[in-house]
Amino acid sequence: MSTQPWAGQALQSFEAVVQSTAGFRVREGQRRMAEQVAQTFAQAQLGKLEDEDSQPRRAIAVVQAGTGVGKSLAYSVPAIAMALARGTRVLISTATVALQEQLVHKDLPALAARMEQPFQFALAKGRGRYVCKLKLERLAGGAAGGEDGVPDDDLFPEEAAAQRQRPRHDAEARMRFYASMADALATGGWDGDRDTLDSPPEPEAWSPVAAEASSCTGKHCPLFSQCTYYERRKALVAAQVIVANHDLLLSSLGARLLPELDNCLLVIDEAHHLPATALQQFACEADLSRLTWIDKLASRALRIGQLVEVEEIADIPNHAARLRAALQDAARLVMDLYGEQLRAPLPGRRQFSASMPTRARVQGGVLPEALAEPFSQAAHHAGGFLDALRAIAKALRGEMRDKPDEARRLSQLYAQIGALAPRLEGVHAAAQLLLQDAPDGAVPAAKWFTLETDGDFIVVRAHASPVLPGSTLQNHLWSAVRGAVLTSATLTGCGQFDFFLREAGLWGDDAVTTLAVPSPFDYALQGTLVATETRAEPRDAQAFTAEMVDALLSDLALVEAGALVLFTSREQMRQAVDLLPTAMRGAVLVQNTLPRPQLLARHRERVADGLPSIIFGMQSFGEGLDLPGRLCESLFITKLPFAPPDDPVGEARAEWLRGAGRDPFSELVVPATAIRLAQWVGRAIRTEEDRAHVYCYDKRLVRTGYGQRLLAGLPPFALQRRAA
Repeated sequence: MSTQPWAGQALQSFEAVVQSTAGFRVREGQRRMAEQVAQTFAQAQLGKLEDEDSQPRRAIAVVQAGTGVGKSLAYSVPAIAMALARGTRVLISTATVALQEQLVHKDLPALAARMEQPFQFALAKGRGRYVCKLKLERLAGGAAGGEDGVPDDDLFPEEAAAQRQRPRHDAEARMRFYASMADALATGGWDGDRDTLDSPPEPEAWSPVAAEASSCTGKHCPLFSQCTYYERRKALVAAQVIVANHDLLLSSLGARLLPELDNCLLVIDEAHHLPATALQQFACEADLSRLTWIDKLASRALRIGQLVEVEEIADIPNHAARLRAALQDAARLVMDLYGEQLRAPLPGRRQFSASMPTRARVQGGVLPEALAEPFSQAAHHAGGFLDALRAIAKALRGEMRDKPDEARRLSQLYAQIGALAPRLEGVHAAAQLLLQDAPDGAVPAAKWFTLETDGDFIVVRAHASPVLPGSTLQNHLWSAVRGAVLTSATLTGCGQFDFFLREAGLWGDDAVTTLAVPSPFDYALQGTLVATETRAEPRDAQAFTAEMVDALLSDLALVEAGALVLFTSREQMRQAVDLLPTAMRGAVLVQNTLPRPQLLARHRERVADGLPSIIFGMQSFGEGLDLPGRLCESLFITKLPFAPPDDPVGEARAEWLRGAGRDPFSELVVPATAIRLAQWVGRAIRTEEDRAHVYCYDKRLVRTGYGQRLLAGLPPFALQRRAA
């Protein structure tokens, strides 16, 4: 079938859905986006090619859709109609849980009721979000010792010393927590999904019962037929539309958890988050100080390896001892080389804080010669140790296959090794990346060390990360994708797509088409941007914050309905809270003083009762927060949201750019800030009826050349300047 009929049919489906939706108005921008989505997916050549030597036709659209365009409908209907016509599937990836839930619980059910052809949809989560019933069964039993003399607390990820330091009543509370989860599972009161618990547990409580791949025996597990994770996997297999997130998309590449990317239609919503997610996904770290887990893993592997008669275990004692020695040497040398930096306060802090990590970055990305030997030894012995663990795991799976009556015992043994194996994998990956030298002209990896205290421990960690997210995405994601649409309300920096395309690994790709669909809102009529200047320079943090807070409090006194104040630092927010007059304190809701849903519910209640309500928030409140109408009639931006100055990956990238004779501030900082600022400003006008004032107290927005570039990327509000 030629591409044009596919595109035409998909667009007809979109128009039919729009016309069948009561009270829905046709939006020209939304139709333009739907048309682009249909054309893009129609052009993509999916699946196996008849001529295996030919290059598949790829098609990727990057669409910025302003607030109010209705992008979810614009991409979902054409994509689903196209997938049904072509016999393939749609994979939608989002950055936030809020959008995932909106799609699965609201948007897709509504579409399924309106589209002519039926389709099924499912939510995909990482397996660590689900409980392992075998682990829970063991822990909920609360036995002092496990099978073969291995204590049950070996399944906990914390260090042994931290376990001993935990008060007895905490341990008893943990056991009661596991018992209550087991009871809820058994009685049908809980489905095994962490996110559906009434009170989501802390990571240290959840980790021991999470269904992680490293400790899972799959079909060999005696509880496989009751496994929550595998039940959810069945739903994914039957679904034509799967909603995942960026983390899962990147972490499952090649793992066959999600549809094959060369044979599905990929939609990446909230695409401006993809580059940062890629850096996080491929970064590595290794704890150089707390190493008791190495001996624990070695003794466990030796004991279990003997039970299943694996010859490779003979090398484990040597690998374990040499690995521990190498990491100890590395920690000592790091303190010799970087101790002065690690004990100094980070920028913006007045003094060193033992409880908060400090950093020392490896200049130029070239590891000092003294550190090359211990990390080389660590990489070698971690690799050998991993080979032995793989041999044991293979033997255990063989035993389970041959002795199904012993599956429970063998699965527990597998989990005991698997609980600690990811640490070994992390050390191996970190050591390899730390040792990696960049070819001439290439960007070296960012490498740094951190120092902090955890109880009685002084903890030194080694870190390494790719610097260019675009290269990482090019190699790992786009090489497999045939058809994709990337969309967000903010993909242009200072009015151009160039920065995002480079960050996302799509710059210069002939398969890429860009489209900017403006918002249908009349921003000049609906909103006013009040640019307030201060006498103090924003770089003089102390003087600026004092003057800014004074102006902010004067403006907040005039708030009559809902308002949102966005801060760039906790210190800024603390000073503003401390200086609130008594009469205003009852109207202010501060981030983290209440769980986010409760805080927003209280805000809505106050506004509904005709009372002023002001939210004080940080970066996470500058995106994804939907407060239409009177809920946000005033938005206050205390300072331009530049990235923090102590980001080692950003520092490494800036260092490389300067070395190449380029300007990192203009190339990197300004466009990234433009996207972040546009997200923040986007909280103000959410519907065509909204009216709002946006206040910015950073005079650089109107006084500098780069400020003019930032303004060019914002909605065309009526501008009102207020002198110092």
